[in-house]
Parts: sequence; structure tokens; C-alpha cells
Amino acid sequence: MIESSPMPRRIGVVTVARSDYGHLAPVLVEIQAAPDLELVLFVAGSHLVPRFGETARLVEADGWPIAERVAMGLDADAPEAIGRSIGIGVTAFAGALARRRPDLLVVLGDRVEMLAAAVAALPLTLPVAHLHGGEVTEGAIDEQARHAITKLAHLHFPAAEPYARRLRQMGEEAWRIHCCGAPGLDRFRTMTFLSRAALRERLGLPLERPTLLVTFHPVTLAPGDTAVHVDELLAALARVDADTVVTYPGADASSHQIIERLGAFADKRERVRVVPTLGDDVYCSLLREADAMVGNSSSALVEAPSFGLPAVNIGIRQRGRLRAANVIDVDYGRDEIAAGLARALDPAFRRGLAGLENPYGDGQASPRIVKALRDVELGSRLITKRFVDLPPAGR
Repeated sequence: MIESSPMPRRIGVVTVARSDYGHLAPVLVEIQAAPDLELVLFVAGSHLVPRFGETARLVEADGWPIAERVAMGLDADAPEAIGRSIGIGVTAFAGALARRRPDLLVVLGDRVEMLAAAVAALPLTLPVAHLHGGEVTEGAIDEQARHAITKLAHLHFPAAEPYARRLRQMGEEAWRIHCCGAPGLDRFRTMTFLSRAALRERLGLPLERPTLLVTFHPVTLAPGDTAVHVDELLAALARVDADTVVTYPGADASSHQIIERLGAFADKRERVRVVPTLGDDVYCSLLREADAMVGNSSSALVEAPSFGLPAVNIGIRQRGRLRAANVIDVDYGRDEIAAGLARALDPAFRRGLAGLENPYGDGQASPRIVKALRDVELGSRLITKRFVDLPPAGR
């Protein structure tokens, strides 16, 4: 009698934007390479929106088969429109998950689009694995979305021990928590970086003066201040004689105000390029080749330390996250931003970052994550969550 081979475990992975795709790519590679696993890829959110570069095309160009495209109605960015898109996303993900029925669903981070996927999985009793939980970003609604996903998730892959400790504080059982590091760092081990000459050709900039990489997102707890915030940033950038590459913000409330002002700023300056998305090869190569980055992207804290890249972090959006010595925190005023840039571009500051250790891991996270996804026992123990109370005070 010939025994049939067991069916591969179906691992669903959700990507909703360029911001999570680079971090998930090493995990996708590990899943695809495993003979006992089957990748089921759900592409949603701003990946499907032309205004943000329709980056699903980049996912396809990288050779990943897309199982489902999950449209969420992200054509407008007023706060109420974002709220509606969450509801649309829950409905759309419910249908997609019911059709594909993975054994586990992997989500990353704190976007409301990821929250929609986790909510849709709940009534389907579909176990959720959450990457980058336990972090803190006090200036964004992402803070609440991230912690909500934690309570909806059944497996946790925090990027550092302080975050794992916070998950335990939130009542999560220790056996569910695997502190593996940030998987996005893994891609730096195997990536073929573009040379400075190749970047010059791709960007249409000489890259002879100091090169700045800029990404600024709305502070979603204060969307009414977005215009003032970006105007102060642009006033500071106008003082710096540099080649400047600016990427679009994420699909957050008031993002259009940033995009419009960035376009007007670049139209008057030959050495500024504004692009919806750079693609992972160009972006990571700029992390290696740039002289400084500025804005309020998590990339300044998570990825830039791997390159010893000075980063000027503006405002409160990333307040509470672990940071290495490359990060220079400033307020929203143009004078303070300009002073931060001057410090970041000081060669002595860059030299002081030699040998900098990245607090988000060693670039080996993805094999650890996928091993846990493979080995965890599916069934009632995984689905039935128990809240672990803290010991009484004084004990």
C-alpha cells in the first residue's frame, strides 16, 4: 500500500502597502522554499491604488503569485473615508479568506488594512500570526490598530525582547511569543545593491552633493496639522544644498496634502525627485548610499541602523519605538529640522556610527518565523486564547 504524502500547510500572507512588502519578502522566500508549505498571498490596500503607484505590479514582477486582490476603497483620505475603507476591507477579506481558507494567516505591523484582515479572520476561526507586535508609536492611530491585532492574533513574532515583554504584559501566553527579530533586515544579507552610478541613472540625479532620502507621513492623531508639518519640513529642506529623493506617504488621512505640497516643491527644484514608490532595490540601495534620511518613517529606526545611516526623525509619530544612535529626534519647526539635518550631515556624526548594532535583530528572522509557522500545532489549543494575569502588586 502506497501512503499518500500529507497535504502542505497553507500559509496565507497579507501585504497591503510597499511599507510592509519589503519586510515580508524574506518570509515569502522562506515559505516558498519549504516543500511542506504552500504560500497563499493576499494583496490589498494601497497596492491596488494607482495614486500610490499600484505597487501590486511590483509584487507580480518579483514573481509572487497573487491568490486574491482585496480592494478596500482607498480612493479618498478623509478620516471618515479611512473608516469606511476598514469596513470595506473586513467584508472583502472575509470573502477572500473563506474562498482560500489558509491554515494560518500572517499579518505584519499596524496598518488599519491589516486590522481589517485580522477582524475578518476572527469568525472564521482562522489563526493569525502577527509580526512586529508589541511596539509603540504614540503619534499615530497605528498604535491602537497594532495592539488590537495583538489581541486578535494567536502567534506573535516581535522584533525585540522589550516588545515581547509588552506582549506578555498584554496577557498573551508565553508559548505563543517568538522573539525572532525584524524579517525586513534579512533581505540585506542577499540583496544585490545598485551602485551609485546605477542610482544616478534610475533617479536622474547626479548624487554628487549630499543625498537625502525623505519620507513624511501624516500624524494621524492630529490630521488637521498635516499641512503645517509638511510646510515646516519643506522650508528646512530648502535650506540644504542636496540631491533629495522623496517618497510618497502611506494611505493615511490627509496624505493628499503632503503629496500636493511635495509636488509643488519639486516642480521648482531640479535636484528634487518625488516618486510614489522607489521599488525595494532602489530604496535599499539609497539606504546604503544616502548621506542622511529625514521624515517620520519607521524605516529610520528599523532599517537605517543596518547601514549606519543618520536619520532625522520628526515629531511624535514614532515616539516610543526602540531607536539606535543613528536617530536624531526633532520637533516640527523648520529651525529644529534644519539643525537636525546639519548634525546628521556632519561627517563626525557619521563616523561615530561605525559598527552600530541594529536593535531589531541579526538578519536571520525569517527562518525562525517560518519554522514556528511550520511546527505549531493547529487546533483548539492555538485557537482558544487564555489571558495571563500579571502577578499581584508586591509579589
